[in-house]
Amino acid sequence: MSGKPANPVLQPVLEVIGLSISLPRGADRALAVTEASLSVMPGQTLCVVGESGSGKSMIANSVMGLLPRPHVQPVAGQVLFEGVDLLKLSEEQMRELRGRRIGMVFQEPMTALNPVMRIGDQIGEVFDAHGHVAAQEKRRRILAALADVGLPEPELIIDAFPFRLSGGQRQRVMIACALVLDPLLLICDEPTTALDVTTQAQILKLMRELQQRRGTAILFITHDFGVVSEIADQVVVMQTGQVVESGPARQVLDAPAHPYTRKLIAAIPTGLAERATPGGEVADVLKVVDLCKTYRSGNGLFKKGRSVQAARNISFALRRGETLGIVGESGSGKSSVGRCLVGLAPYDSGQILFNGKPLPRGPAFRREAGGKIQMVFQDPYASLNPRHRIGAAIAGGPIAQGVDKAEAMKRTAELLALVGLRADAAERYPHEFSGGQRQRIGIARALAMRPELLVADEPVSALDVSVQAQVLELFAQVREQFHLAMVFITHDLRVAGQMCDHIAVMQRGEVVEYGETHRVLGDPQHAYTRKLIEAVPRLAAVAPA
Repeated sequence: MSGKPANPVLQPVLEVIGLSISLPRGADRALAVTEASLSVMPGQTLCVVGESGSGKSMIANSVMGLLPRPHVQPVAGQVLFEGVDLLKLSEEQMRELRGRRIGMVFQEPMTALNPVMRIGDQIGEVFDAHGHVAAQEKRRRILAALADVGLPEPELIIDAFPFRLSGGQRQRVMIACALVLDPLLLICDEPTTALDVTTQAQILKLMRELQQRRGTAILFITHDFGVVSEIADQVVVMQTGQVVESGPARQVLDAPAHPYTRKLIAAIPTGLAERATPGGEVADVLKVVDLCKTYRSGNGLFKKGRSVQAARNISFALRRGETLGIVGESGSGKSSVGRCLVGLAPYDSGQILFNGKPLPRGPAFRREAGGKIQMVFQDPYASLNPRHRIGAAIAGGPIAQGVDKAEAMKRTAELLALVGLRADAAERYPHEFSGGQRQRIGIARALAMRPELLVADEPVSALDVSVQAQVLELFAQVREQFHLAMVFITHDLRVAGQMCDHIAVMQRGEVVEYGETHRVLGDPQHAYTRKLIEAVPRLAAVAPA
C-alpha cells in the first residue's frame, strides 16, 4: 500500500505489544513487566499510572533504550515507534532517535542536569549530538526554546548554572531540552512529583499548550490520579508489572473497573478531615513570637552581598495533640521556619518558647531542647547514614542521651513494630528499603527520643499516593498515641487539610493567612491562598471505592 494513510490520526506514534522485561536473579519477582501492551496516538497524552515497582518507568526506559542490560532487559514483545521495533535497533541507531525523534523529561531535574555546566551549554549538547549547527543559530534556538517553556529572562537563564534556578524552572529547562528538536514523542517520567502545587499546575498547563501547538504525542508516567485528570486522554493502570486496566481517561476516572484502580483513587487526600481538638485548658507546647531569619551570601571584595529574608515576624502557638500545617510554594520560607524550630538553623530575632521556656539562638538551642524536639525530613534516604544499620540509626539518639544500650535496642524493636516493620529490619541497611519504608524508619528514629514536638518537613511529597496515605495514617496514629504537638510542612493543601488543625500560609517569608483548617481552606481570605487552592489537581468525578 503506497501513499499517505487516509486517516493518519489512527496510526499510533508508539505501540508497545506484549512487552516483558526480566529482572536479575534474586529480585522479588522474575519479570519487572509482564506482557504489557499500550499505544500512544499523535497529539494525545497516555498516562501510565501505578505505585513504585509497578513497572511503569521500566516501559519508558525500554522505549528510550536505557535499561541496564543485561541485568534488566526485554525478553518478549515489541516496542514499535513509527512502525519500527526499537528493541531490534543498535545503540548507535537508538542514539540517533533519542532527542531528535523521542524526548524524555526525568523526575528529578537537578539529577538530570549537570551542576557544573551552564544551562545553554547543556541544551546545546542536544544540537551537537545530532549534527552541526552554527553557534549563533544554536544560541538563537536555545533562547527560543527557553522562552517557549515560559522561563523569564531567557538571556540570563541561558548563562546560569542549575543551582541558580528553582525546582520548577529546572523542570522547564528539562522540557525545553527535550523539545528543542521537535520530537514526535515526549516521555515524561513523574515530572511533577516533587513540585509544589502551583508549579505543578504551571508545568501541566505548559505541557498541554506545547502539545496543542506542536501535536506531540506524550507518554506521561505518574502515581497521582489528580494529575491524570488534568492531562490524560487515555489511561493505563499497572500493578506489579501487569496492566490491570486501560481506557479513555474519563471512563477510568469516573467508573474504575479494577479494585487496584479504585484503591489508587481512594488514596488521594481529600482534605478537611474532621478531628477532635484538645479540650479544657491545655498549655502551649510551642510558642513562636516574631521569628525572623535572613540568609546572607556572596559578600566579598569583588562581589556584592545578597540577602534573602526567609522568615519575617512569624508568630503562632501550638498545643499538645494539635497539628499546625505550614504551607506555601518553594521559596516561601516554610522549611526555613522548620529548621529554626529544631535548631538546625539559628534564627536572627524573635522568640521560640518550648513548654514556656525560651530557647536560645545558636548551638545551645538543641542542648536546652533536650532531644524533645525532633524532625522527620523530606528525603529519608539522604538523612540516614548508608553505612549504619537501621537499628543503630534509631537507637543512636537515645544512647547519646545516656539511655542504656539494651533499653535503647528494646525501644527500637517496639518502634519498628509501631511503624509496621519487622524486627529483623534493625539489621538491614537503608538501601534495602523502599521510599515509604525509609520514611517509616525516619519516623521511628524521631520517636526514639520520646519527643513532645515533631516537625515534619514535606515527609510525603515524593511518595506514591497509596504509600503517602499509609504514612499519613501512621503520623495520625503517632500523634494520638504519643499525644504529640506537630508542625507539618507541606506544599499540598490536600495533605494539610487531612492532617492539620490550623494552617499558616506562607509567601515570601511572611504568613499571609492563619487560622483553623476548615476556615482557611473553606473560606480563604487572601488571594495567594485562593491561588494555592485553585492549583490543586482534583478529580472531576470519582467513583466510590
